[in-house]
Amino acid sequence: MEYTTLGRSGMKVSRLCLGTMNFGPITDEKEAFRVMDTALEHGINFFDTANIYGWGENAGQTETIIGRWFAQGGGRREKVILGTKVYGSMSDPLDGPNDTAGLSSYKIRRHLEASLRRLQTDHIELYQMHHVDLSVSWDELWGAFEQAIHQGKIGYVGSSNFAAWHMALAQSEARSHRFIGLVSEQHKYNLNCRLPELEVLPAAHNLGIGIIPWGPLDGGLLGRNALKKLEGTRSGGDKDRIAKHAAQLEQFAALCRELGEPQDNVALAWLLANPAVTAPIIGPRTLEQFESSLRCLDIVLEEQVMKRLDEIFPGPGAAAPEAYAW
Repeated sequence: MEYTTLGRSGMKVSRLCLGTMNFGPITDEKEAFRVMDTALEHGINFFDTANIYGWGENAGQTETIIGRWFAQGGGRREKVILGTKVYGSMSDPLDGPNDTAGLSSYKIRRHLEASLRRLQTDHIELYQMHHVDLSVSWDELWGAFEQAIHQGKIGYVGSSNFAAWHMALAQSEARSHRFIGLVSEQHKYNLNCRLPELEVLPAAHNLGIGIIPWGPLDGGLLGRNALKKLEGTRSGGDKDRIAKHAAQLEQFAALCRELGEPQDNVALAWLLANPAVTAPIIGPRTLEQFESSLRCLDIVLEEQVMKRLDEIFPGPGAAAPEAYAW
């Protein structure tokens, strides 16, 4: 396993991040334990979750499963760089009028304590804002996060779904607090979604923020079985979306056949080849899916292959404003 530092922090994380969103709603606890154990065996030390995973009335379920896995001992907690998130409503009646999406200092404190209880740990290495909240000042935000760091409850702060200007503002305000600020941004980025190349990736690189791509397979669109879903299935969101991109997906499948690699692993290898990317998040439903995805770490995409991928899935061509002006 290869490791890299997370943004401008000194903390080293694996080049793949284990996403746990399926643990609970789709993947039962026993299988989730097997996936997490196997991840550690292969050197993956970076796990990502969120307090709302489990969703709706089951929000918190995924953190609870991870907490029970940690409780087995065997150095599990000590070996994991753990990231979780705060922002969404947890449907907690005790929150009263504060039971809304957002990032008030009140909410951060309460939801952090609840995550720690569910995860059965006394600290979280990476505490992430799941979305930006422009209604809360950065003085309030950095005050809350600085306090949590000083208390030893979190190590670093990350963001998710931030625009480039959100990150720039966050870092500017952090400097005024003499605070490291953000070390990571979790962002939607994949072969079929390359808009982040305009501003988010260049800004993150300049600001020392590591990019953690979520949706690296674009909801299965870039997976090995995407085109098969067009055969004998009812019309619906997935089928209509695949049909819209069918020509690209056919070309992509043909290229992957030439390479002798499945589409999903090539899509992950493409992300890993980008120096702005720290670690794509893989979200396996089964142990078999997890083990299959590890192959992406060994795939080296030659320059000609990268050019062909650009032709199939065109990006903006450059960062802003060069991509559309000058």
